[in-house]
Amino acid sequence: MAGIFKAYDIRGLYPGEINEDTMRRIGFAFGCYLEKDHIVIGHDMRDSSPGLNLAFSEGAQASNARVTDIGMATTPMLYTAIIDGDFDGGAMITASHLPAHYNGVKLCREKAIPLSGTDGLPQVETLYHTTNTRPEAGKGARSSMSFLPRYLEKLLPFVETGEPFRIVIDAGNGMGGLDTPRLLENLPHIDAVPMYFQPDGDFPHHVPNPVEPENTAELQKRVVAEKAGLGFAFDGDCDRCGFVDETGARVPADLVIALLAEYFLEKTPGATILYDLRASRAVPERIRELGGNPVKTRVGHSFIKEKMREVDAVFAGELSGHYYFKEMGFIDSGILSMISMLNLLTSQGAPLSKLIGPLNKYARSGEINIHVHDSPRLFRELEAAYRDGRQEHLDGLSVEYPNWWFNLRESNTEPVVRLVMEADDEPVLEREKARVLGIVRQYRLT
Repeated sequence: MAGIFKAYDIRGLYPGEINEDTMRRIGFAFGCYLEKDHIVIGHDMRDSSPGLNLAFSEGAQASNARVTDIGMATTPMLYTAIIDGDFDGGAMITASHLPAHYNGVKLCREKAIPLSGTDGLPQVETLYHTTNTRPEAGKGARSSMSFLPRYLEKLLPFVETGEPFRIVIDAGNGMGGLDTPRLLENLPHIDAVPMYFQPDGDFPHHVPNPVEPENTAELQKRVVAEKAGLGFAFDGDCDRCGFVDETGARVPADLVIALLAEYFLEKTPGATILYDLRASRAVPERIRELGGNPVKTRVGHSFIKEKMREVDAVFAGELSGHYYFKEMGFIDSGILSMISMLNLLTSQGAPLSKLIGPLNKYARSGEINIHVHDSPRLFRELEAAYRDGRQEHLDGLSVEYPNWWFNLRESNTEPVVRLVMEADDEPVLEREKARVLGIVRQYRLT
């Protein structure tokens, strides 16, 4: 059962790994960990989520915590509720972008600071395993409130009006279908074509994971058919956003960081912007050109949020499609990513493909995932083989040369290693990729 505790959250198969009993114990452990009085909880659209929400609340109440339930919500809405209501912590019942038969919970302290595998989740896991009996319900109080209207009040000031603009939005039957229609009612300059706005935890059309190309294929065709200027794809709990340009092409998530950097640096000249270490060299290059301060960070929302606070960054992004905003409490938000891109494009008066084109100047491998055995030995062999390069261990192993680089890291969410490479041109990329993969594949599980 310890396998349900991951690097950033708690999740597993329902009901075999995650069920009402386990969630009740998790709620109790979380309440004991916080040792605070008042938490807020929300849940996504999965069939199992309302029952798991109630079970978590019962466990938290048993720890003497007061629980306020905001009902069905996006993860950014739950984060905002923690900050706006000055709660001591919060819990979002969701499995994010995973298929329908999964569920889980994301846990936060005050100010929506996430618990992670290095801070908070190990303590909750220990309490979970030392609670061998079913928590007794009824000590703490439980109440409900609607937070959607207040959430929209918090989002609307970020919207900048401009020329009429046609877009297509694929909510993937996830939680983006809850708040996006209400937001669009207040955006008269935006002509939005909706796709799969009805929340449905069975995901009848596709898994709500915009990172995987097959999940945006229909959106890409629809953008072209509707003659739209832009397409958006949200994940299941709407804390991530994928982008499609007016030609129907997917826009690399790291290049979105560089593009939106211009928008934020115009508002805050000289500001610090974070990018994850897998991003193209074009990202820090562009941030410096704009007068900003680019700071590299390891992968993962808990690490990025911590680093943002440490260096007072105004914006951050990573290859998974998470984008982070200081002005919204350092949270990641799919809908605020959409708003920011709309603000940029309506002010620039140029199509997205034209803006992104100059940034797409290096040859890149994309993320290559490989199941391996004896990963410590693999990393040692790579370090030795590439000892003449500049090595870094911020997250896994990064090796950099003047005309190419690679990063190999162990996934925080799956039993694989992830390889990303970039070079000045395709011949260099293919040559060096063959060499690196030649070593990695010696350790591949068969």
